[in-house]
Amino acid sequence: MINLIAALNPVALSFGGLEIRWYGVIIAVGILIAMTLATKEAEKKGLDPDFIVDMMFWTIPLGIIGARIYYVLFELDYYLQNPGEIIQIWNGGIAIYGALIAGILTIYWYTKRKGISFALTMDILAPAVLIAQSIGRWGNFMNQEAHGEEVSRAFLENLFLPEFIIEQMNINGIYYHPTFLYESLWSLAGFVLILFLRRKGQLLRVGEVMFTYVMWYSFGRFFIEGMRTDSLYLFGPIRVSQALSILLFLGAMGIWAYRRRNNYPPDPYYTDITRKGA
Repeated sequence: MINLIAALNPVALSFGGLEIRWYGVIIAVGILIAMTLATKEAEKKGLDPDFIVDMMFWTIPLGIIGARIYYVLFELDYYLQNPGEIIQIWNGGIAIYGALIAGILTIYWYTKRKGISFALTMDILAPAVLIAQSIGRWGNFMNQEAHGEEVSRAFLENLFLPEFIIEQMNINGIYYHPTFLYESLWSLAGFVLILFLRRKGQLLRVGEVMFTYVMWYSFGRFFIEGMRTDSLYLFGPIRVSQALSILLFLGAMGIWAYRRRNNYPPDPYYTDITRKGA
């Protein structure tokens, strides 16, 4: 078969020496869509949409910084030898878990400062974060990164993938597992699931949308991470993201069970609880 589609250019625009890469453009689009969804949901819950927007002015930059710090810490030997590259985030090298940790801490601080329920805020944001993650993985696609082990072209064709995805997974003549796509689809499925569960009235209580997100994402990430070739490692064969996924899944499930056992909180998600809560 003659391949008519070449690998895509990771650079969207170039002005002299300044490059705007698709990686950043795609992540920005994901963030904008997530903010739009979150502000609309906040309004339904009786919150001022500006609360979400103002919070994101803190959360987004601190989340990006957290994502970079997380990555650098687990590649510290390299960056100690190349300190000038620590700030070169445009070349890749950020970790979703680092962004989530920094983002959650920022949201906790901001909600307590404003007197708004942290649990409710996280419930509002959870599906929006998943759609941002689903979109953002296509930035990895454009950079030809976050892929899995070597596979044959026939394997990719048997997945009924579009030609442009197959060719983008051809790196220096070798085809790779499109793990970016697996995670993108997993996040998209989680987005749909959470929207469905969140609308089921009495099914989920305040805070449990957040726990559903944590369990769903960490469960899928554990298995997808095992397929990737660019994992960060704790020691030996232990991958950082897999270890953290286990802790997050068990932690979220344990807290959910504890809260249910003690009937806290008793209010379903669609009860109007906008002030201080869990």
